[in-house]
Amino acid sequence: MTPQPDPETGAAVKAADRAHVFHSWSAQELIDPLPVAGAEGSYFWDYDGKRYLDFTSGLVYTNIGYQHPKVVAAIQEQAAHLTTFAPAFAIETRSEAARLIAERTPGDLDKIFFTNGGADAVEHAVRMARLHTGRPKVLSAYRSYHGGTQQAVNITGDPRRWASDSATAGVVHFWAPFLYRSRFYAETEEQECARALEHLETTIAFEGPSTIAAIILETVPGTAGIMLPPPGYLAGVRELCDKYGIVFVLDEVMAGFGRTGKWFAADLYDVTPDLLTFAKGVNSGYVPLGGVAISGAVAETFAKRPYPGGLTYSGHPLACAAAVATINVMAEEGVVENAARLGSEVVAPALRELAERHPCVGEVRGVGLFWAVELVKNRETREPLVPYNAAGEANAPMTAFGSAVKAGGVWPFINMNRTHVVPPCNVSEGELKEGLAVLDAALTVADEYAEQTSR
Repeated sequence: MTPQPDPETGAAVKAADRAHVFHSWSAQELIDPLPVAGAEGSYFWDYDGKRYLDFTSGLVYTNIGYQHPKVVAAIQEQAAHLTTFAPAFAIETRSEAARLIAERTPGDLDKIFFTNGGADAVEHAVRMARLHTGRPKVLSAYRSYHGGTQQAVNITGDPRRWASDSATAGVVHFWAPFLYRSRFYAETEEQECARALEHLETTIAFEGPSTIAAIILETVPGTAGIMLPPPGYLAGVRELCDKYGIVFVLDEVMAGFGRTGKWFAADLYDVTPDLLTFAKGVNSGYVPLGGVAISGAVAETFAKRPYPGGLTYSGHPLACAAAVATINVMAEEGVVENAARLGSEVVAPALRELAERHPCVGEVRGVGLFWAVELVKNRETREPLVPYNAAGEANAPMTAFGSAVKAGGVWPFINMNRTHVVPPCNVSEGELKEGLAVLDAALTVADEYAEQTSR
């Protein structure tokens, strides 16, 4: 579709937004939201007619791109048939969505509790774990994000937690493995894995195993930096949970539904949690939907004991219709396979080549269409290009880099000193190469803030 400029409407949209919309995670008078006129496939455009290749997939959820005609048609058909209905009833589209999800989850995660998004999926997973074990505490990693509701944000391990953290949520944080910035003085993945597991078991011991209900991890952390766990780590966590009777929760809100080149990232590591949270890619974000996939053992706890939780819109028919259509589209069009192929054949070699040429690139890492480029001042010391949680003038190098990417017609996903490469999972090879070329050019701007060092 060729966007038609309509600056007058754009100005009206912007004015109404600034007058009335309160935006997430923002100082309201310091932001300048782009008025968006439309979107299709891997692109969106503004009211001036400027088109952007979306390297963010929204917030890493439009896994099949924007306005997929089969999903739009499914939502329209469902709206004409049964727009909404209470969650206590058996509804065809709800049942089918649950069946299709359960078919793809690992192991015996065959019961699906629907929520409205990822944060409340985490809230309910934690509640289930506490009720199942009768224990109060939850262990979660630094460098993690689990949602913006009260429990989920306290479980989170990045600065978005700080304003809400009163240290009363029953959450204990620990260090998960990340070799590039190892907290364990490791030199190899094997050392990092072993030392991270030793650290976790020590944390369990000193916190008291009988007090710990759950350990929750993002299978592959998303906004915190797309840090793939080393081989054996998740299996080791599984063993520790079994040893101490702890519920193992994997958060696949961002990593699930094709993003890593598998239906779920857990499949990369041959591990099955007790609970798995999902949202985002389950229906490409077309209608809000999330959920918890529940193992047989946890489900049995509530076989004759009521589960004390629910939502008015749990399994909303329109959201579930979008999920059914999305999953079917992904299967029919080979979207998961496309993400795996483009990740290994296009993104991986391209980013590694960029890392060789640009002194600002410290590390590239990822899988499927889930990649991070870490920008540094000095490749030898690994000093980040901007300080941790930088804002204002301190963040100027990343701001300049982001402006250069946008000027090239690509919308970047930037968090702290990283840019992430997370386009829709059905992006074409040509579109992907177009975006990577713009990224290459913009990195020359970031290079100006980096020190020249040997690779």
